[in-house]
Amino acid sequence: MAKKKTANLLPKLTETEQDLLSHIQDGYQLETDSLGGNPILRRLKDNEEIRPLSANRNTIKALEQRGLISPGKGRDLLTILWRLKKKIL
Repeated sequence: MAKKKTANLLPKLTETEQDLLSHIQDGYQLETDSLGGNPILRRLKDNEEIRPLSANRNTIKALEQRGLISPGKGRDLLTILWRLKKKIL
């Protein structure tokens, strides 16, 4: 029954949102500036950075409002590190 619930959630996500979530699940960290803009995906193994061109502040805000990600403390005061709130299949 949980699989049906998750399956119903995923079609509501845009392609950009699905892409960000899949990168986070694959070992990348999502970082933004203090206002939630300028998203960067950073791989923890080798510190490689990816700047998703289609993602913006509204994408991050939508994921937060849906309860999929939550803000945390970043590397410095002007950076927000986003984490998954729950496991997504």
